[in-house]
Amino acid sequence: MGPELIYLQGQTPLDEDEKDGLLIKTISTRSELDEMEQLNIQHAVEWTLRRRFTKAQVLSESFINGLHKRMFNQVWRWAGTFRKTDKNIGVDKHHIPVALRQLIDDCKFWIDGQLFSPDEIAIRFKHRIVTIHCYPNGNGRHARLMADVIISHLLGGKVFSWGGANLVNEGEARTQYLRAMREGDAGNFQPLIHFARS
Repeated sequence: MGPELIYLQGQTPLDEDEKDGLLIKTISTRSELDEMEQLNIQHAVEWTLRRRFTKAQVLSESFINGLHKRMFNQVWRWAGTFRKTDKNIGVDKHHIPVALRQLIDDCKFWIDGQLFSPDEIAIRFKHRIVTIHCYPNGNGRHARLMADVIISHLLGGKVFSWGGANLVNEGEARTQYLRAMREGDAGNFQPLIHFARS
């Protein structure tokens, strides 16, 4: 049985089987888990900064899953693998591969056709991959890093600041972020773009 975790608004609870995938058995609190995940994520961020990626590389299921794995492989056994349970958010677990393939194809189309500004392309990708909710945990953080990779490696922009705050912690920045995500649910991406650049 995994640690007892307290979830903030917008966080997806883990099933007991998913908690059993915790690789560091001494973790017993949410803050300890957050700290270990953040250390792992920092290694993944540094990896993205040291390399150059092509559109074909980034916009592939293998890259997307591989990035999640790099972000969480020192903490979770299931890092980089699609969730096997349904959650309070996201598509049916069986539809994840198809929904992700559609998102990848749409993003290629947005880039090739220059349908939106570079920031909006990256933010639309980020928003939609969160709504697919590919993984048991870390979907928001993974989606933000994917948006940073898309904007910096594929579209020639600077990485986003994401409000300059740790969005895992409760606070005003997280509240603004969740509000902007809900606006995106309604098709209005400007608040999320503004937040990402604030």
